[in-house]
Amino acid sequence: MAKKDGIDPRHYDVILAPHITEKSTLASENNAVVFKVANDATKPQIKEAVEAIYDKKVASVNTILTKGKTKRWRGKPYKRSDFKKAVVTLADGEMIDITTGI
Repeated sequence: MAKKDGIDPRHYDVILAPHITEKSTLASENNAVVFKVANDATKPQIKEAVEAIYDKKVASVNTILTKGKTKRWRGKPYKRSDFKKAVVTLADGEMIDITTGI
């Protein structure tokens, strides 16, 4: 597959937002960044999107599909949405500062 110049708009459909938690902040010390991604996104799509948007080399991608919990509000049950997270490990020497935006 040939590399394209510029950022394809579909990359923004794959990477939805950074997932900022205490655990993801600790992972950033090991060249890992956590993103919320589309539920149907595959690991190669996530890798391609991160490399295109941030212009960094990706070493590996691990995904986690989190099922929505059933909660109660005012006595009525409801279900939180399912979402998918991707833990993107960057190559040595690479770093993404997600606090500055794209």
